[in-house]
Amino acid sequence: MKPAALLASLAVLATTLGFSLRADERATPPKPLRALLVIGGCCHDYAKQKEILKAGLEARANVTVDVLYTPDSGTQYRFPEYENPEWAKNYDVVIHDECTADVKDPAFVENIVAAHRNGVPAVNLHCAMHSYRVGKFNQPVEPGSADALWFDFLGLQSSGHGPQEPIAIAFTEPAHPVTKGMANWTTIKEELYNNHAVFPTAQVLARGTQGKQEAVVVWTNLYGPKKTRVFSTTLGHNNETVADDRYLDLVARGLLWSTGKLTDDGQPAAGFGPVAAAK
Repeated sequence: MKPAALLASLAVLATTLGFSLRADERATPPKPLRALLVIGGCCHDYAKQKEILKAGLEARANVTVDVLYTPDSGTQYRFPEYENPEWAKNYDVVIHDECTADVKDPAFVENIVAAHRNGVPAVNLHCAMHSYRVGKFNQPVEPGSADALWFDFLGLQSSGHGPQEPIAIAFTEPAHPVTKGMANWTTIKEELYNNHAVFPTAQVLARGTQGKQEAVVVWTNLYGPKKTRVFSTTLGHNNETVADDRYLDLVARGLLWSTGKLTDDGQPAAGFGPVAAAK
């Protein structure tokens, strides 16, 4: 073969291989997000809820959920993993669903929030809002103060809740990717958490009404100098709520939003939807 013809043939082959490689790259889904679900403590059926959440989230997004669970049913359990400054380094997002209201050591709590302040996204569910409340948590605190250590991370301060009664949920930001297309609904018997303050870094997405009481029940927060994305909902006391498709859809969207994998239309980014659907 003449040199010119050989070069032409090699160019065609290289081009063909290039197209093939790009096609293979498009066909290969990205690696699953790695999520750490920290769960356990007082007052809830966490043994079942950890299974509901893991299965529900993995069915809705390309995510692998590792579970860090304690059967301790008290309010003072300290997850020893949090003692390690690099406790979150292998994860794309952390789901806080612990209920440890009497863990109040500022140094311990600082080690938790430092990971998020340094850029690890988070999802906070239900009693996570009432955990790690250092200082004077029963009255409004100043953002950035020592008493606001955990609340700065959440973007909202809560100190208690009312009775277990149905909550009417109204989405207040229907154009937000997390809530786009979602319909208002009324829960079974649930706890409505109070609001002492909504911090300036937070955006309210839904409010809940229980009798004459109203409070924020879903919101996002941009935390710290890196504006780490944090999604939170106070809903999720009872198993029936946690297993509700509407709840799991909401939490899955919050997880994807926090990691930057949710489109403006409220859909998973390419490759981050349910793996079965992607195949």
